Amino acid sequence: MKKTTLMKIFLRSFFIHSTLNFRRMQNLGFTMAITPIVREWQLQQKDSERMLTRHLQLFNTNPYLSASVIGSVVCLEEEQKGKSDASDVLTIKQSLMGSYAAIGDIFFWGALRPLASIIAVTLSYMGLMLAPVAFLLIYTPAHVWIRLNGFIEGYRGGKKGFEFIRSLDLPSVAVKIRWFSLILLAGSMIWWSEGGYWPFPRIFDVIMKLTALAFVLLCLLLTKKGVSQVYIIYGAVILFFLISWGGFLN
Repeated sequence: MKKTTLMKIFLRSFFIHSTLNFRRMQNLGFTMAITPIVREWQLQQKDSERMLTRHLQLFNTNPYLSASVIGSVVCLEEEQKGKSDASDVLTIKQSLMGSYAAIGDIFFWGALRPLASIIAVTLSYMGLMLAPVAFLLIYTPAHVWIRLNGFIEGYRGGKKGFEFIRSLDLPSVAVKIRWFSLILLAGSMIWWSEGGYWPFPRIFDVIMKLTALAFVLLCLLLTKKGVSQVYIIYGAVILFFLISWGGFLN
């Protein structure tokens, strides 16, 4: 397959969410992404309709990992070009979408995005106007890199295209990122209290630091009790918001 065609397919994968619908989710976006195959192969109308129709079935996964699925599907479609039986294509597609949805949601939306948000909020508190840019610089390169390499390795591997995503071990990385986020939140709490942003300025400095330490230990206890780290992070954000609001009123 021509590299230009593969590039068109990859770029179209960025818009897989643009036609999201409640009946079959991302099926239209997926079908739109692989449409350049029909144009390159110059299939007969009957064959092109059959190929595109089978991809209009229900499809839903994390949009950042969808490119890896598309790469594998394109490889298998190329191997079975001209064949009416595409059971392998549909099997790979349906088996990957569920696991990729869970992996992608845990890593991108449950770990990386909260971390980027915490850093951006901290930089904005410091008075830096480029805080939103910092969020984009942390979040965007990661998902673009995984999109690109996932698509390339998916196309190269076909049925084994999932090996690249598995090698990244994103769930384990997500756990580490969440712990770092908790530490960063605790450090920000101490820093804000020393900077006069604490709503109770007459409390001794040592008491404020002990409070921050107690908060970290509480987060650790909640984690061991099985409370989701996502809930802890968002709960901490709400707590800090209330603290900052109290400082503003004072």
